[in-house]
Amino acid sequence: MEGLLKGRRVLVAASGSIAAVKTPLLVSALVKAGAEVRCVVTKSAAELVSPLALATLSRQPCLQDSDQWDAARPRPLHIELAEWSELVIVAPLSASSLARWVHGDGEGLLASLLLACECPVLAAAAMNTAMWQHPAVQRNWHLLQQDPRVLPLQPEGGLLACDRIGTGRMADPGQIELAAASVLLQTDAVGSIARDWQGRHVLVSAGPTQEGLDGVRVLSNRSSGRMGVLMAQAARLRGASVDLVHGPLQVPVSWLEGLRCQPVQSSAAMGDCLDQLQPSADAVLMCAAVADLRRVEPEGSVDPKMSKDQLLQAMESGWELVPDLLGQLAGRRPEGQLVLGFAALAGSEEHLLSRGREKLLSKGCDLLMVNPIDRPGQGLESSQNGGWLLGPAEEIEACPPQHKLELAHHLLNCLRRLAA
Repeated sequence: MEGLLKGRRVLVAASGSIAAVKTPLLVSALVKAGAEVRCVVTKSAAELVSPLALATLSRQPCLQDSDQWDAARPRPLHIELAEWSELVIVAPLSASSLARWVHGDGEGLLASLLLACECPVLAAAAMNTAMWQHPAVQRNWHLLQQDPRVLPLQPEGGLLACDRIGTGRMADPGQIELAAASVLLQTDAVGSIARDWQGRHVLVSAGPTQEGLDGVRVLSNRSSGRMGVLMAQAARLRGASVDLVHGPLQVPVSWLEGLRCQPVQSSAAMGDCLDQLQPSADAVLMCAAVADLRRVEPEGSVDPKMSKDQLLQAMESGWELVPDLLGQLAGRRPEGQLVLGFAALAGSEEHLLSRGREKLLSKGCDLLMVNPIDRPGQGLESSQNGGWLLGPAEEIEACPPQHKLELAHHLLNCLRRLAA
């Protein structure tokens, strides 16, 4: 999360779950991103992860229950930490710490800190599947979700430390880092985290498509899929259920956690998948860089690998335009569905705005993000994006180059205003 966490004060707390062995990875990532990090561990967590390792990685003492009441401290430690923090991350959150938190039990440094802090809190639960599914734990988890200052990160499925396969694995440190940046972008003055997409279904396309030349070669483009994936995650972290239809991606695998992913390769496969998922969506965000051309070939004929001469002949003829997926989706959308499109263009500002206005009208979407791909440090394969957002009634908003997660939240804000 380049630049988004720089200088932010983040407290990382680990409670008693074997997933605490991953906490050093999170602390290291946050420090590398430029955050100021302090660490707290419960007594049981200190038996699983080295406080010395966390202190070394954070460049600050790792604090424990024994540090809470120190005669040399002029103020209570849990109050001092609560007031220092801009964000608290509890990773992992055990069943015991969850129970103490939601029932107001302030026994211990972490428990009292969580009751005293007024900043947003990320809570990444981790425990055995049977424990997670226990009715008492589920009741506590439901109570935690009612706190507007808390973003609960539900555990993932997979192989657990107890050898069981099921739900209970802590969210990946990369996903927690992404969520941390998202929370700091979308928290209001009183510490409440935006959940304005709660209960909505969002459909997102991302990444390039690949059109086969033969059984080995493909026609594609240099899109990484980062913009679309971050749009999907921004919507999910604001409460939406998200389907992501994507081509080959160049993003961390952890960024796909929590999304219903539908991987495809060709434009035809992407179109078919979008057709199936569109009817139930409240918003469709078309961020994919769909190939413009595909090879025309007889039904069922696929060359394992063409010779160079055959490839040259195929490049000279036998091509057709790929159908306009954005225009088709916008043309058949149900009433009330919002559609956001992207147009990757090159040229002068005057040319970009002229072409963008033509595309907005011809495709029929509500908003069109025109992003120049010939500017250094933004666009394809970059962590930043910018350009101009075109809307109804010839509205134009300049969007300076910014982190793609920041732009994703801005675009979601604009869509919400249209829906209001």
